[in-house]
Amino acid sequence: MMRAVQITEFGGPEMLRPVEVSEPTAGPGQVLIDVSRIGVNYADTHQIENSYQTPTELPFVPGSEVVGRTADGRRVAALLTGGGGYAERAVADAALTFPVPDDVDDLTALSMLVQGTTAWILLRKNAHLEAGESVVVHAAAGGVGTIAVQLAKAWGAGRVVATASTDDKRALALGLGADVAVDSRATDMTTALIEANEGRVDVVLDMVGGTTTDQSVAALAPFGRLVFYGMAGREQPRPVELRNLLGHSSTIAGMWLPHLFKLPGNLYGRALTELFDLAGRGEIRAVAGGDYPLSDARGAHEALRSRSTVGKLLLDPAA
Repeated sequence: MMRAVQITEFGGPEMLRPVEVSEPTAGPGQVLIDVSRIGVNYADTHQIENSYQTPTELPFVPGSEVVGRTADGRRVAALLTGGGGYAERAVADAALTFPVPDDVDDLTALSMLVQGTTAWILLRKNAHLEAGESVVVHAAAGGVGTIAVQLAKAWGAGRVVATASTDDKRALALGLGADVAVDSRATDMTTALIEANEGRVDVVLDMVGGTTTDQSVAALAPFGRLVFYGMAGREQPRPVELRNLLGHSSTIAGMWLPHLFKLPGNLYGRALTELFDLAGRGEIRAVAGGDYPLSDARGAHEALRSRSTVGKLLLDPAA
């Protein structure tokens, strides 16, 4: 038996309960991992309330990313497509298990595994960022945002504008390389973004939803691109009228990371390798958001949903 966190009915963070469950067994093409740290993502909060892109079946052990060691001692990070990460041991597909370099710690490995690769794909694949273009990063103090700010600067963005809700979060984004930080609670986000970008908004990375998305679309310059990859505010934006995109030759894109694995080649592996290399050289860094005991997964989810956190939240199965 092993310790895990499980839900048996859908709802909020209060549904996350520590339990004893049977240890998983690796089948053909799988790897058993003795987990040292577990990553917490916004997607996890949607899964436990059954509002994720794919339905959740009960009972369910959440968690899509872990770092730890295999039976033969290899240190690896792994993506878990069917959950099971909130536990002392987890089984992952060998194809989604990646070696972690010695100069990359657990926090950094997990920060890059989902949030880092998300930022990489948003900027490279969806936005097709070109040198000199302006980039708006909403929720810039969060897991994806902190990496996206750094990558945009490293890849030659002309101006990076971060949005965040508090002075401390805005200061963090500026410390990571953003050129200017805007209060995410601005009543007229369209004007705020245009002014912060000195008149031109080329790329917006948005995982907030609601009026933030609506007003960001309105701020786009001709041939501007908005990439929508989440809805942390849990508020739907207005439907986009295709004919309205003609007015500024705008592009509105969506991104869900699991679709990456349907592409030919190994774009995900390429992204992760580059991110580990950048982190190992100190050119980008992970931001710690809190290290919670596994038994307090509820507390981690409550903090994440309150949008009071920064960077990457972890669970410690040994605590």
